[in-house]
This record gives sequence, structure tokens and C-alpha cells, in this order.
Amino acid sequence: MSWIRSKLRPSGTDPSRSARQLPPYPSKQLFILALCRISEPIAFMSIFPYIYYMVRDFNITDDETKISFYAGMVTSAFTLAEFSTSLFWGRLSDKIGRKPVLLMGLGGTGLSVLLFGFAQTLPVALFARALGGFLNGNMAVLQTTVAELVTVKQHQAHAYAVMPMVWCVGSIVGPMIGGALAKPVNTMPTVFRPGGIFDRLPYLLPNLFSAVCVFMGVVIGVLFLEETHAKRKQRRDRGVELGNYLIARARAALTRPGGKSPEEQPLLGDSDEPLPGYSSTGPYPSAPAERHDESTVEDCLDAEETGVAAAARTETGTRTFSKTTILIIITFGILAFHTMVFDSLLPVFLSTERPEHRRPTTLPFKFADGFGYDTQTIGFILSVQGVYSMASTFFFFPWAVQRLNARRLFWLISVSYPLLYITTPYLVFLPDTLRMAGIYAVVVWKCTLSTLAYPSNTILLTNSAPTTLSLGTINGVAASTASLSRAAGPAISGLLYARGLETGYSGTVWWFTALVTVLGAWISFAIPEPRGRLDEKDPAEATGGPSLPRESLESSRL
Repeated sequence: MSWIRSKLRPSGTDPSRSARQLPPYPSKQLFILALCRISEPIAFMSIFPYIYYMVRDFNITDDETKISFYAGMVTSAFTLAEFSTSLFWGRLSDKIGRKPVLLMGLGGTGLSVLLFGFAQTLPVALFARALGGFLNGNMAVLQTTVAELVTVKQHQAHAYAVMPMVWCVGSIVGPMIGGALAKPVNTMPTVFRPGGIFDRLPYLLPNLFSAVCVFMGVVIGVLFLEETHAKRKQRRDRGVELGNYLIARARAALTRPGGKSPEEQPLLGDSDEPLPGYSSTGPYPSAPAERHDESTVEDCLDAEETGVAAAARTETGTRTFSKTTILIIITFGILAFHTMVFDSLLPVFLSTERPEHRRPTTLPFKFADGFGYDTQTIGFILSVQGVYSMASTFFFFPWAVQRLNARRLFWLISVSYPLLYITTPYLVFLPDTLRMAGIYAVVVWKCTLSTLAYPSNTILLTNSAPTTLSLGTINGVAASTASLSRAAGPAISGLLYARGLETGYSGTVWWFTALVTVLGAWISFAIPEPRGRLDEKDPAEATGGPSLPRESLESSRL
């Protein structure tokens, strides 16, 4: 933690003064949030290694192209359903709190993967995936929770890299689990005998594993995840109380004679911070352990003129969706569209066989070619992509956003994307000895841009919110926009790629995607520097410390 704090401390400042000015980095709650989150990418990504074979086993058709089409339907069913309900879950989290919505989303994921594991027909598989999308709005609520944990801009660089890194870990573990546990009777015949349940349901085992991961995430969330909603966090949380009790009992059993008593030791180790303004038993950290009447809590919130409660109140006449917020959401949708196009198109591009009878090539635009790599080679390339993305998110993004700001970094990434998509189709002209090196260069290029673009856009969106009370709705709209874009991306790119191969212009889809990124770059330059809730208060307010002079605040913003 000392390394992270040294990176977060502004250069040229006195460490003791910075410690007094800034609230502590919310490492404890971000770690718990990550443990809850990790089960979702594992569950989502685990189906990709076997979805083609699962659909084929449904015996719908013998046409391989149709099998791929149906497999794509199953994959996109979750995204389309998520698009239809993300705004609802975001608004609901603004009303009832973040924690219950997150836990309901995890429960929906667990129910979905169990039903998917028992699916023996295409309609059941589609329903199971869609059910997971309908019941899970966690993409928006997670970003809102992180935004409420991070009360100063100095902590955003590392905090907003946590959830993308967790997704990268899940995207590595999930396919490994799905590939290893699917059809266990064939892959592990000494353990799973023919004629048993896993013979009749060959894809149940990986989904059972995912369900267990989700269940563990729910338990961790109930016991240790603290509410972050500005008003709802003041209410009593019996789950956190139970978690504290269990930790205290465990420490009591392990504490040696003469050591600290369990009551003197903090939850989950020698950590640094309580959640700003949070108490599971009352509105103030020093309040007695008794249940407060809800009206008393609301009165305290309304009467508070300093600190987090005052900063969280909704300002009269403040618009939730400003012009800046709308522009950021549009660029987020465009970003989701073209990155999903790349992710879905790259494996197809790498597996495309070279045509036996090549059409006449007329450079620079008329050519049709592929690499013809097998599934093992493609799988290794994608795993390298996941590992690099994780490292880039954790190390490169905080370094880049601290030297630039989020807006400048997003501008730089936006203008770099068109060149990536223009270049990619020409990899087929590299000599055989350089083809693999060229592919890895493009993969690293794309992963670097994505790991910088997504957290930057999230920071911009969060900073544009006038108050934390509207973050759920704003992130819900952004998540819906992204889900629709991710659903449309593979469908449009698949049609364009097939048409390009037929006409001899296989680069058509890549160049179309480049045009989309040009539009996104143009819109990004219209985004002003967001002036939201974090620009309007002294950093010391989050910790209840003395306020800085107004001129110091203005100079710090520069």
C-alpha cells in the first residue's frame, strides 16, 4: 500500500500535509468489490471454448455456417437483455442502494449459469443467457460504487483500473475452466463414468464451477461489502455486523496471550480506512451500537452542512444529463462498438483459410486473404492478449493518467484507433516468418489502447456527475448504450466480413470500423473538462479535516 500511496501523492508536496488533506485510499472495499466481481467474468467467458460444440450437439442443423450463427445468438443474448434492463438497475440502485442491487445481480448470474448448464435445447440456452442479462445490471452499479468509494481525483488513477483488471483475470480463468471441464466424460474418463449426469449433460460441470464462484461472491458481499450510497449507507447493515463478528471470533481463536484483543484489530488486516461517512450502526463513527430510527438518520443528513453528507445532497435545479455527460456516453458507446468488433473479428480473421483460387489482387484495397491458424494457436494468442491487458491496466494506465489527465489521454487514444484498424488487414502481406510477430504487435497495440480508453472514459463520466445520487442513473444509461453497441458490433462486422470475402475486399470491415473511430475521435474533441462534484469541495472534507483556502483549491485544479 505504501507504493500505491507514493504514486498517488502529488509531486512536490509535503507527505505529512498530503496525508492530512486526502482521505485514505479505499483499498479494503475495492478488494472486497473485486472478490465479488471476479465470478462474473469467469461465468461469462467460460462458455466461449465450448459454445460451438454445445450448439452443434443440439442437432439443429448440419450447416456449419448456421451453427456459428446460432452460437453467436447465444453469446449476444446476454448483451441484448442487459441493454434492456441496465437503466432500470441503475435507477433502482439510486433508490435502494448499491449493495442490494449488486447482490441481486450476482444471484441472477448464478441462476443463469445453472440453467445454462442444464440446457439441452437452443431455446433453453437462449433463455438462460437472456435471464442472466435481465437480472444483472452490475456493470453500471459497479462503476457507481467505485465512484462513491473514491472521493478525490488523486485516487482515481489506481481505483478505476481495479475492475478492468478483475475482468482481465476472469477472461483468462473463465476460458481455461470452460475448456477443461466441458465434456468431462471424454476428457476425464477415470473420474466421470459414462451414463452419469455429466454424460447426459456434458456442459453442466463448468457451469457448476461458475455457480460456486458466484455463490462465494454473494457470501463475501453480504458479509463484508459496505453500502456506498450517500443516504443508504447510514442504515444498519446486519450482514456487515455478522462479518465483523465472524472476523472477531476468528481472531479471538488465533490471538496469542498478550496480543491485541479482537476489538482492537481492524477488519481484514491492518488496513487504514473506514468507508467515508459509513457506520453500520449509526450516522456517526462514535455512535453507540444501537438501531437508529430512519427519520433520525434523514434529519441528520439534512442538517449536516459539512463533510460527505453535504457533498452528497442533490442540488436544486441540477440536471442529471448535461451536454458533457451525453457526449461522454456517446463516445463510450462508439468505443464499445469498435472494440467488440475487433474482439469478435480477430479470431475469425486468424482462422480464415487462404482461398484456393485467389481473386486478382489490386493494391491497396482489393485483396482477400487469411491466416488459416488452428484453434490452439488462436487460443494461445487470445490468452496472451488477456495477460497483457491485465498488466497494462494495472501498471500503464495509472502512470499515463497521472502524467496527462483523463480527457487528454482519451483524446490521444481516440485519434490512435483509426490507424490500428486501417493497418490490421494488411498483416496478410507480411512474410510467413514475420506474420506472428505482426499479429502480436497489433494485439498489444489494441490492448494498450483499450486498457487506457475504458478507464479514462469512466473517470470522465464519473467526474461529470453533479452528485453521487445520480451516478446510478448515469452509469445505467452508459451501460445500456455499451450493451447495445456490443450486440450490434459482431452482427454488423460479420455481415461486412463475409461480403468482403465474396467480393475480394476483405479489408472492408476494418476500414468501416476505422471510419467509426474517426467519428468517435471527432466527438471526443467536443468534450470539455468535466466540472462535477469532485471539483467543488475541499479534499479534506471527505475526512472531516480543516478546509483549505479557496485559492489553494483553485491552484490545485490547475
